Amino acid sequence: MDKEISLPAPVSIADELKASFRDYSMSVIVGRALPDARDGLKPVHRRILYAMHKEGLAYNRRYSKCAGVVGEVLKHYHPHGDAPVYEALARMAQPWNLRELLVDGQGNFGSIDGDPPAAYRYTEARLTRLAHELLRDIEKETVSFVPNFDGTVPEPVVLPTRFPNLLVNGSEGIAVAMATRTPPHNLGEVIDGLLAFIAEQYEQGPTLDHALLSQLIPGPDFPTGGIICGTDGCREAAATGRGSIVVRGCARVVEAKESKRQQIIIDAIPYQVNKTRLLEQMAALVRDKRVEGITDLRDESDRDGMRVVVDVRRDCLPEVILNQLYKYTQLQIHYPMHTLAIVSGRPRTLNLRDVLEEFLAFRREVVTRRSQFELAVAQQRFHMVAALLVALDDIDRVVEIIRSSADTKQAKQRLQQQKFANALKISLLTQAQVPQLQQWQLQGYAQLNEEQATAILEMRLSRLVSLERDKLLQEGQELLAQMAELQRILGDIKQLMQVIKADLVDLKKQFATPRRTQIIEQTGLLDKEDLIAQEDVLVTISHTGYVKRSSLSHYRQQHRGGKGKQAASAREDDFIADAFVASTHAYLLVFTNKGKVYWVKVYELPDAGPGAKGRPIVNLIQLESDEQVKEVLPVKDFPQQEGEAFVVTCTRKGKIKKTDLLAYSRPRNTGLIACGIEEDDELIEVKIARGQQDVLMTTRHGMAIRFAQADVRPCGRPAVGVRGIALRGEDFVVGMDVLDPDASILTVTELGHGKRTPVSEYRTQNRAGYGLITIKADSRNGLVAGSLQVSDSDHIMIVTSEGRLIRVAVGSVSCYSRNTKGVRLIAVDRKSKERVIALARLAEESSGEENVTPADDL
Repeated sequence: MDKEISLPAPVSIADELKASFRDYSMSVIVGRALPDARDGLKPVHRRILYAMHKEGLAYNRRYSKCAGVVGEVLKHYHPHGDAPVYEALARMAQPWNLRELLVDGQGNFGSIDGDPPAAYRYTEARLTRLAHELLRDIEKETVSFVPNFDGTVPEPVVLPTRFPNLLVNGSEGIAVAMATRTPPHNLGEVIDGLLAFIAEQYEQGPTLDHALLSQLIPGPDFPTGGIICGTDGCREAAATGRGSIVVRGCARVVEAKESKRQQIIIDAIPYQVNKTRLLEQMAALVRDKRVEGITDLRDESDRDGMRVVVDVRRDCLPEVILNQLYKYTQLQIHYPMHTLAIVSGRPRTLNLRDVLEEFLAFRREVVTRRSQFELAVAQQRFHMVAALLVALDDIDRVVEIIRSSADTKQAKQRLQQQKFANALKISLLTQAQVPQLQQWQLQGYAQLNEEQATAILEMRLSRLVSLERDKLLQEGQELLAQMAELQRILGDIKQLMQVIKADLVDLKKQFATPRRTQIIEQTGLLDKEDLIAQEDVLVTISHTGYVKRSSLSHYRQQHRGGKGKQAASAREDDFIADAFVASTHAYLLVFTNKGKVYWVKVYELPDAGPGAKGRPIVNLIQLESDEQVKEVLPVKDFPQQEGEAFVVTCTRKGKIKKTDLLAYSRPRNTGLIACGIEEDDELIEVKIARGQQDVLMTTRHGMAIRFAQADVRPCGRPAVGVRGIALRGEDFVVGMDVLDPDASILTVTELGHGKRTPVSEYRTQNRAGYGLITIKADSRNGLVAGSLQVSDSDHIMIVTSEGRLIRVAVGSVSCYSRNTKGVRLIAVDRKSKERVIALARLAEESSGEENVTPADDL
């Protein structure tokens, strides 16, 4: 009869895959990819260091071939390929990867340019002095050992490190569904943090909150140096274990001695950035003309350090080019941080305090196990010393027993059966030391055990001299003192922490080095302004709202009386209404009839040549459907304190308001309220006032009022303001100016008449009055179309409802007193009811470089 075959129970393939993948994931996470929080090492690095330690490759010994180290690791500890083992070994010898080297390499171990190390048959290595601090006391049973992969030799679960290597050298690894990226830190700063933690926990020191901890350990300290821009990312990582920082290379602008040209010298690059690729990025930017002004790029790095030289063209600003390199290359990077490590066999995200706490807990365990081991060794040795002293005190009897014994075994047994006078109690011990001894030592006699009897049998005859007995007595006293000290350490946690503290202080004294990476408060985030050269340009604004900027190099200097150069192409229905010189970093405040203000940087204007028309300014800001631009004011820099300058606004219904210019210094894409506007009213004029300038308002019915600026008290942006002039009937305001005492007021009526009146003709009145007659608004003149403050050298453009324009030189218009009709400036067709609808100061004649109007100096 055939034997019945039993089949295994059916298993769900989904459950089997889930369980297998979970086991595989944990194997990768714990056994390969993530470091242990205690020694900061992955298994491969731990096995390499332990294998080198077992081979005796100490820092004060000769170098050994890396091939032998790799072979030893593969043979006993790490059953994987030789390439990853050698790569891990080489990385621990690369000064641009580790803040504190653990392997002292001899030969070609690669470069920061991305060159790989030479084959392991050509390179040699040994441990560094600091690496010995990772392995110190490992023979004293300070850590647990487990069998290796084939059970032939033991290997340590963790190294008994004296410093928190996870913080000092950092770690990077990608596991299954998780990754770690812990940056390196400064050893001295980390030890300061540990000492403060010990003081808080065991010495009643100050509370070690995240703020104080961030002062002691301010942030990463990369081996390649560089600059960390901003402290928020460092503080976030210290508090949560996660964060991101901006790291940029160290660069400076110098002047070359020979060529006298300016150069950008790069002395350090961000951590883990390949220098060759960085130079290729820079060269590509120059080739593609994304960065202009670089004439040469050289790598002058040598054994003394890094030096990359960027030659800059004479007419370019090196600071702007440097900002562009920060923006478009890896000369500035974002470095994400995530401190994920293995704690008690599980992956866990640790903040800065957690890392210190885990290390100190591990260090307490190491020192405790070391003390226990040393105490056991000291006790065992003391027993041997005591036995030898007992034998020396009764040497004749001991010799007789040995001589009369048939063999060693019988001699040993007879020695154990004898009771010797305990002279040790008198010669070696004091009353204070008695409690530290075993019970047999307190009796009036001493009885030997097997180990002691063996030691007596193996004792040399040279020990019989009195000098040797004195040495044994001294050794016994030292052993007693050592045992007492170890008992105090094991019995008092504060004594234990003092030992740890002393170890840390000694480490700092031996190995701490100055910080290499600077930390500055700036965020390091570059905006568009940082990439634009700060230079003066000519800004032109046409009557219909077209705006542009042009380089002043387009306008060569001419002799007085020349024809000048056209600033923009003129159209029949358009002309240049305003032109001024402004810095590319200056602001343009754009005010609309709805009482809103928008910000436009000069560099945001289209860069066009003299003959180009430009771009409508309404395309540069987000206007509402029924919103119109009324005024554009250039502001170079906002004041540092209140009261230096004011924005004066005027509405159609005679409301006037004065607001400090600083209130307009915080832009918003959607604009801000410049002044409150009542129903059926609109903003018509905006001016910047300084000092004690007076204000003049002109109405449609030919009235004008002059009053002191001080009569208008400053108020906030949303305020409506106060009454500037009283209006009769359907009258409304058509113009407002902040007066210059040497200027005159040009008033133009809708039927084409106009006149100039000196400012002195307008006496100062109280605000909110009806004012004085500025021009007769009768049937000959019609109502007032507008008024302007002008000088003799100005030109104005008059626009009619039929689309006709006439250009008038202000100097050709005679000055008259206030209550006059003026002269004809343009003939209008009364039959078709043609009317003057607008007038503007013409800026076209001021387009030459020597004559353009400068922007406001504020």
